[in-house]
Amino acid sequence: MKNKIIELLNGAIDILDTAQITDILEEPPKKELGDYAFPCFRLAKEMHKAPQMIASEIAEKIEKPDFVDRIEVQGAYVNFFVNKTQNAEGVIAASIDDSYGSSEEGKGKVICIDYSSPNVAKNFHVGHLRTTVIGNSLYKIYSKLGYKVERINHLGDWGTQFGKLIVAYKKWGSEEEVKEKGIEELMRLYVLFHDEADKDEALFDEARAWFHKMEIGDEEALSIWKWFFDISLEEFKRTYALMGMEFDHFTGESFYRDMTGDVVNELTEKGLLTDSEGAKIVDLSEYDMAPCLILKNDGSSIYATRDIAAVEYRKKTYNFEKCLYVTGQEQKLHFAQVFKVMELLGNEWAKDSLIHIPYGLVSLAGEKLSTRGGNVIYAEDILKEAISKIREIIDEKNPDLSDEEKEEASRIVGVGAVIFNDLYNQRIKDVSFSWSHITSFEGETGPYVQYTYARCSSILRNFDNFKPSTDIDYSVLTDETSTELLKEISRFPAIISEAAERYEPSVIARYAVDLAQAFNRFYTENRIMVDDTKIRDTRCTVTAITRRILKDSLDLLGIGVVEKM
Repeated sequence: MKNKIIELLNGAIDILDTAQITDILEEPPKKELGDYAFPCFRLAKEMHKAPQMIASEIAEKIEKPDFVDRIEVQGAYVNFFVNKTQNAEGVIAASIDDSYGSSEEGKGKVICIDYSSPNVAKNFHVGHLRTTVIGNSLYKIYSKLGYKVERINHLGDWGTQFGKLIVAYKKWGSEEEVKEKGIEELMRLYVLFHDEADKDEALFDEARAWFHKMEIGDEEALSIWKWFFDISLEEFKRTYALMGMEFDHFTGESFYRDMTGDVVNELTEKGLLTDSEGAKIVDLSEYDMAPCLILKNDGSSIYATRDIAAVEYRKKTYNFEKCLYVTGQEQKLHFAQVFKVMELLGNEWAKDSLIHIPYGLVSLAGEKLSTRGGNVIYAEDILKEAISKIREIIDEKNPDLSDEEKEEASRIVGVGAVIFNDLYNQRIKDVSFSWSHITSFEGETGPYVQYTYARCSSILRNFDNFKPSTDIDYSVLTDETSTELLKEISRFPAIISEAAERYEPSVIARYAVDLAQAFNRFYTENRIMVDDTKIRDTRCTVTAITRRILKDSLDLLGIGVVEKM
């Protein structure tokens, strides 16, 4: 309906194109002002007329079509009141297909998303949840738009920290303890190293020496490193499985270590490398940036070197349209440096194709989480705690469910509650956990949206094999709550596009809440279990469409649904 209004205005206004009209057209704050309003202030200067006069002239030029009940001029605004029956018919016709919201805009195009990327030999803590759930949601959003998405887990599996861990293991660890306790023991050793290094700085030199051994292929160093890597990856995959997430590639920093020599050679040939106290850097002072360190003074590579190698490998291998990096905002400078180096190497595509997607911190009870300090909250523990709390609520509210149904619902709703709490916030903002809010079935939460989905399912179970249809009575859908629900349904495709353009899953999460709230108002005001089959089938059709869009919205966030709750 909005597009039809834009077409009407396009035929009446010569000095604006369709995109400009779309940008100006508004939805009035009050229903008595119409469904759409076109303000004429912007045209006054160019047309040399008062906005009120321009509004009157535009209204006179438009021949009212059947889908508009009336057109009114109020001050400088041209207000359109759409025919609610025809509006309902148009929305249902557009949204009844299962593919509603999908598009082919990304057909034949590849997007790489680098996300999650925990550090090997450190546990997957709650701080890793943000990059993981944001990246997973972006993968689903872009897939919905037809892109081929490569999900890349750039594990932090290389660097001086492994030299530290090897030193700690050889001095204070044992094979038996590591085999028995796994990553818990590796974490203990890592924290112990820093405690001891605060008293003896020579330990840092030992750590650098061990990492240098890794760099030159020392068999013992690489053997210990690979052992620690395998232990870590096993834990990571267990946490990903709990969240229902997968990756196409676990290619961490070590994957690119043999490519760093080519990076150094290329930078040297282009005259970009300079010496700095024995290290090799790319001077970026011309761009108001600190230098990008490429080689340390002992000849070892650094993560910037490996990130440059990774960009070149991904471009060559996948020919991506965009490569997205979902990391904390504290890495903003690092990626600005890497992207600028890629540009200086002559890659014009780097300006528009390499994108850093930052996010804020996550905390529990307002306290920042720190690996080195030992104040670590395991992501797996957070998820299991959420599952446990949801199980308690389900046991109380719906004891008639079977144990199997309760277990499934608790897992899906509990994990979903944690993910939704994160994604409902704009990604750049910090997130704090509040159990009472996260697990609430009321308000702007995951459980509320999932419960609304389950309510839709419960309604439709009363009508076995019900299939939504366009052969319904659209006049039934002209009341205020029905109109508002249809309005939310009609927004879904634009919401997906907006989330993709802004790299912002919160757009989807907030929409899911809006849709759920609109349905619950509709359900309160409109009886569905009625004798009149036309009314019943019409309202059931809207319920079925809402149910599917709720499911699709949650899926775009990486959250599942349950039929009973």
